[in-house]
Amino acid sequence: MGEMSMNKAIHAAFRRDLQRFVDAFERFPAGDRRRAAQLATAWANFDAQLTNHHEGEHEIAWPALQSVGVGPDVLTQMDAEHDTMAAALTAARSALATLSRTASAEDAAAALTAMRELQRVTVLHLDHEEAEIEPLYLENKDSDAMKAMGRQFAKVSPAQGGTFFAWVTDGAGPEELTAVTSTVPKPVFTVITGLFGRTYRKTVAPVWRS
Repeated sequence: MGEMSMNKAIHAAFRRDLQRFVDAFERFPAGDRRRAAQLATAWANFDAQLTNHHEGEHEIAWPALQSVGVGPDVLTQMDAEHDTMAAALTAARSALATLSRTASAEDAAAALTAMRELQRVTVLHLDHEEAEIEPLYLENKDSDAMKAMGRQFAKVSPAQGGTFFAWVTDGAGPEELTAVTSTVPKPVFTVITGLFGRTYRKTVAPVWRS
């Protein structure tokens, strides 16, 4: 089993959710307001996770990565791709808001179109970022810069941290789980996901089991 950074494990969670949304909209039962509300709940979490991740990359990860050798031209490209994703995210956000009000077949089709575009541009970016940056994450994982970056990302409330870890491990494979749990002491991980991940497990995870 190959080594994986925490960043790549997070990317895997985004890929899983994007495919889950596409699958859900492909078989959305027209007129089902309960299902529309469920998907809106899952979307609120995904929207927040993606927004927080890329804002955090710009503010925290990019300076740390530049200090270990990532060129500014690469980071400029990454930010340009973030802008493209932000536009697709805005379009999907609007489509989901409409569907949550109407639950119509027409609006489900519009949401599917918006989600497929968000999936396309997001996966292109994730693939590009991993090709350019994943090796440097792994090579420098024990550097002062990477450790400081990790501490910065950890500065969140217990509720936010619990939701994040419950989400990022929901459906994760063994390699991804190892990447996540290796960054947090096991007792801390158990407590924060067990106690503060309950909201995710009660409100979002069941959406994907329906």
